[in-house]
Amino acid sequence: MAATTEPRLPLSRERILQAALELVDEGGIESLTMRKLGEALGFEAMSLYNHVANKDDLLDGILDLVLAEMEPPDPAGGLAGIRASALSAHEALKRHPWAANMLMSPARIRPARIAYMEALLASLRGAGLSADTTYHAYHVLDAHIIGFSLWASTHGKMPEHIEDARAWFEEMIPVATLPYLHEHGLQHLDEGPHHDVSAFEFALDLLLGGLERLET
Repeated sequence: MAATTEPRLPLSRERILQAALELVDEGGIESLTMRKLGEALGFEAMSLYNHVANKDDLLDGILDLVLAEMEPPDPAGGLAGIRASALSAHEALKRHPWAANMLMSPARIRPARIAYMEALLASLRGAGLSADTTYHAYHVLDAHIIGFSLWASTHGKMPEHIEDARAWFEEMIPVATLPYLHEHGLQHLDEGPHHDVSAFEFALDLLLGGLERLET
């Protein structure tokens, strides 16, 4: 009796984009090639072009998937709604750390990104801020969401060749000459209550608290 094989799932744009997203999440944007993507799906690379126009279309598509994970603020939700939305966006960018940099590219301005921008502006105006204050508040909040996520995507990562992080740190940042940076660095390496506080939320609450005082 001839051995039976599992039939391959048919290709679709959705399936291709999901596989591409998984590849990029694992290996970064540079890991995404049509050949690797085809191999992951079990198809020749040329078969993908029946569903995606080119690599640019593929990149736009996976960025759209990330944007879909971000909950836009409700224009009637006030500052609390803006806070919840900012956390949603930050969590999405933590899951997909490559996306923060792509969001800053003028070539990657997606419809969902524009809709998010409009919702954030509407929420700030709905919270009672003037147009002039909203102008600055929007930039500060958008920069915090994307900028902090971009910073966090590389912050704290040790060089791959370092086996003993503490010994490397003690050599690079000696307490005798850099006491405060040394103290700060040890906080990264040691357990403590400071790790229970999200730096993103800490700064976000400072920003929103300042806007609340302006509102009143």
